[in-house]
Amino acid sequence: MPFSGSPDTGIVGEKGSSLLSPASYDDDAASLHSRSEQDTDSEDDELMLAARNSRELRARDRLVLMEEEEMDRLVEESRSKNNDRIRRGSNLSIPNPIGLFRRGRSESGTRNASNNNTYSRNSDPSSSVEDFGDEKRRAARRARRQQKRDKLLQEAQDGEDRQLMYEMESGGMKDGSSTGESSDRDDSDELDRMRLVEIADAKTAKNKRWRIWAIIYTTIAVGFVLLVLLAWRFSLDKKRGASAELVSNGTALFGPTTIIISLDGFRADFLTRGLTPRLNAFIKEGVSPLYMNPSFPSVTFPNHYTLATGLYPEAHGVVGNTFWDPELAADFYYTDPDKSMDPKWWNGEPFWATAELQGLRTAIHMWPGSEAHILGVEPSFLDKYNGKESLSSKVSRILEFLDKPGMEDSEAKLEDMRPQLIAAYVPNVDGDGHRYGPNSTEIRATISAVDTMLDQIFTGLEERNLTDIVNVIIVSDHGMATTDVSRMMQIDDLIDLDKVHRIDGWPLSGIRPKNPDDLQSLYDEVMEKTRNNPNVEVYLRDKDMPERYHFSNNDRIAPLWIIPKTGWAIVERTEFDIAAAKEKDIVYHPRGLHGYDHEHPLMRAIFVARGPAFPHQPHSKVEPFQNINVYNILCDSIGLEPRPNNGTLRLPLKTIGVHDSDPETALQEVPDPAPEDAADGAIMSILPVPSAPSADGQGVEQPGAPVGVSPPGSEVVNNNGGDSDRPEVASSAAGQPTPTAPSSAVGENENDQNQGNDNDNDGDDDDEEDGSGSSGSSSSFWDSISGTWNWVTNKFDELIDKISSSGRG
Repeated sequence: MPFSGSPDTGIVGEKGSSLLSPASYDDDAASLHSRSEQDTDSEDDELMLAARNSRELRARDRLVLMEEEEMDRLVEESRSKNNDRIRRGSNLSIPNPIGLFRRGRSESGTRNASNNNTYSRNSDPSSSVEDFGDEKRRAARRARRQQKRDKLLQEAQDGEDRQLMYEMESGGMKDGSSTGESSDRDDSDELDRMRLVEIADAKTAKNKRWRIWAIIYTTIAVGFVLLVLLAWRFSLDKKRGASAELVSNGTALFGPTTIIISLDGFRADFLTRGLTPRLNAFIKEGVSPLYMNPSFPSVTFPNHYTLATGLYPEAHGVVGNTFWDPELAADFYYTDPDKSMDPKWWNGEPFWATAELQGLRTAIHMWPGSEAHILGVEPSFLDKYNGKESLSSKVSRILEFLDKPGMEDSEAKLEDMRPQLIAAYVPNVDGDGHRYGPNSTEIRATISAVDTMLDQIFTGLEERNLTDIVNVIIVSDHGMATTDVSRMMQIDDLIDLDKVHRIDGWPLSGIRPKNPDDLQSLYDEVMEKTRNNPNVEVYLRDKDMPERYHFSNNDRIAPLWIIPKTGWAIVERTEFDIAAAKEKDIVYHPRGLHGYDHEHPLMRAIFVARGPAFPHQPHSKVEPFQNINVYNILCDSIGLEPRPNNGTLRLPLKTIGVHDSDPETALQEVPDPAPEDAADGAIMSILPVPSAPSADGQGVEQPGAPVGVSPPGSEVVNNNGGDSDRPEVASSAAGQPTPTAPSSAVGENENDQNQGNDNDNDGDDDDEEDGSGSSGSSSSFWDSISGTWNWVTNKFDELIDKISSSGRG
């Protein structure tokens, strides 16, 4: 129970002072709690106001802790001193002499600390132990406390309170730390280790969370990209007209349908002769380049299979009309179906196989290679080659395919249903180009007849209301150049034939030596003998074959090639003696050839397209391209996914405006190569052939170039009854038969693929067409009239050219 005491006793006073109150037994206690010597409330308030975040609050707690520790320490020191003085002085206080000089101020301070109690140092037992150093020690303590406080505040403001947090959370203070002079905890090392482990675990967990979120965000981004790509692909498919929706023509339902027609040997500038009004009108309705480049070598079988697969000949394996395969130890000869129609020769996937494998029915009319059972996939409808079929029959057959039942007929049998891809091959222009030459009167009639055939097809589409439903693509495989005796070379004069095992191809010559070690010497020999001849090029397949030819990466390509300039031919003397022919004015047959540099203007082909898959402005013009791109375009037109190939173009085609009549940009007729100048022997050529390299194709087996020598005006007699440009027996100027060309490699008329039928529109034999023969003629007769005949025929051809040019407008 509380009680009152005298101020002198120091036990319990009226103001609630306790027996334990420092003021009752320690003269320093009053100074410790005096507002003049300790922090004021306002200072505490200022500190609290400054502590506006967790760091500053923790610093404030630390200061309070320090002050409490300091106060306890001072109390203990004061108590210890009092006890010592009492024991030494026997309750007699001995005043400090130095303290006598400060009695007045000490008494004043005591009175202030005791509020309204009067306190005399003479009556206080503890006053005898106060000395002059007490005041200095108190001042030093206050200075240390203030210094520590300032330091802690500064650290709190700078965020450097990690040590404080550790000491407070671990329940101990380290000796010599900025927080005071507390001693270390016994378990401080273990706590440090645990704290470090916790920090490492927290960092690991943070990294793990970061990796998880990174994976999540990456997955989301990849998914978004895939969605964008799918949407883009879908939009492209729509642009390509590849929609599988059925369209009605009023009587039937049609899915995406395309007709592709190949006009063999149709040179691009044939369009400028005024002979093709319907084809020129078709160009104004659709999209086309000025011309399309074939692939090298520019002959029929390699190029038709390139059109079908989008692959270079070196890739699809059919590197010529005839060639030797050293691995198979066999030769490919296109007119022999037992050899050429074996699937082992044909690599890649042709468009009819692509369509059938993807569920679309096809109809293939005589396309080269379609009878070879490639990949074991057969077209739904297959018409074998027939060289005697008329053009009108082709029209009827194409329209017959379109008239077959479709999805609208629920009772139709699958094998009778309408195809969505129709491909037709037309050999007539090529056949007459070989037979009569690309500038002959006969070829003009053939070109006009083919144009009439196309007009009948387009009329049939209009009658069936299919003009805007069915896509139509017209292409050709290569051009044609006129031959002349003045543009011929004797291979016997260029190379030692005794060292040659086989000669592939024609009019090119691929040399296969008997001994591979002789290859370099044969090359050096040909290079030396043609050093001053600008009309022939010599290449080693694996060394300097022009890259743009794409005629290197296949063993079916002969290792050494002699390639004449466009319009020139290379023959053996046993087949055709050039010197004797010049002396006797003998005309060389065939009159037209191809197979040369595929970029030469005389080898240019055509490409024209129209239909719903070609939503271009009518008469649109695109940059010229190579025929490796036709496969992709054809697949896109009916929604097929093309197999990997060498083509790069896809639908829709990128146009560059429309065709115009500007001479600088319009298609121009290309003249034939100039003949050799007999006066000085100078050789003139139509255009310089680019020297860029290539690497394609495979050798074409030619056991002898065709010989087609006949008197002027006479037609070649072909024992096979077939290829007009591949005569095997012909009459010489003396009326005697010339040597028969070896059966394994004759001429260049690819029209007769394997049946040996002739290629005339009416199916008649060649000799009957011309109405003349060569077997009963005498040498003297032909010697007397050959010069006159040649002069007349040349003038007639020039007159026809002028009439055609004036008629084109």
